[in-house]
Amino acid sequence: MVKQRTLKSITSAVGVGIHSGQKVELTLRPAPVDTGIVFRRVDLCPPVDIPVGVMSVSDTRMATTISPGGDPGGPKVQTIEHLLSACAGLGLDNLYVDINADEVPVLDGSAASFVFLLQSAGIALQDAPKRFLKVKKSVEVRQGEGKKLMWAKLEPHHGYTLSFEIEFDNPAVAATGSRFVFDMGSGAYKKEIARARTFGMTADIDLMRSRGLTLGGSMDNAIVVDDYKVLNADGLRYDDEFVKHKILDAIGDMHVAGMPLLAAYTSFKGGHALNNKLLRALLADPEAYEIVSFDDERAAPKGFAELAPAW
Repeated sequence: MVKQRTLKSITSAVGVGIHSGQKVELTLRPAPVDTGIVFRRVDLCPPVDIPVGVMSVSDTRMATTISPGGDPGGPKVQTIEHLLSACAGLGLDNLYVDINADEVPVLDGSAASFVFLLQSAGIALQDAPKRFLKVKKSVEVRQGEGKKLMWAKLEPHHGYTLSFEIEFDNPAVAATGSRFVFDMGSGAYKKEIARARTFGMTADIDLMRSRGLTLGGSMDNAIVVDDYKVLNADGLRYDDEFVKHKILDAIGDMHVAGMPLLAAYTSFKGGHALNNKLLRALLADPEAYEIVSFDDERAAPKGFAELAPAW
């Protein structure tokens, strides 16, 4: 049987929220089978639980934000995508995330620090079948026209692959790889995807800060690009780090479904909003998906039954 997974022990981290600039304490705890991933705002009295789910997403501007029942006026946790991406990369199903602010700390701007935290706590197999969201027919969402066109789609596939293409009117970004395809069953998430950092252009950063955003951003937790070059002294971690970070984000955004997908995901210039729109379109059509598990590991897609190796 392909089993559900949680942590063996508790682990914690302290950092700043990239948008709020607030200091944030985060504690990751084991959770029982069928719990899913639940964020707990422990700074509120009484604490508020916010289970991760497609309909819990209340905002997708600049990051993925969840609130109870998707209420935009309710307690929230924003910028959850990097932590969820790490959970997906390690196959974690059940987790309590205690947090004392409304934003997940950005740490180094990638998912690598979260992967390290989770693996340091240890991954435990649980005596219950792992559930997968299997896509049975193609679903596609589109937005904009001409140069502003962006789209994303899910197609049936025995496994889980993600293909992303970016297009930025910036020489520094355009000089790097613009398209990447990643297979979640390859076991290469930590090596190929997890270290890709979030990025921003200097002109956009100035505008966002004037609006009270990216207050915690710096070259310690993001790639910063001007009109011609990457400004970080250490350069890029991957030759195609920009598009790989978009895949990292997409993995986290799609994990909002509450279970790993069995699908081929493809996106052209998409982002958090389009990813959530795609999941909602999928779940709105009962004929487009089914929830499956594997009593026999040999029937599961290659790489889905194995625990990810330590660093």
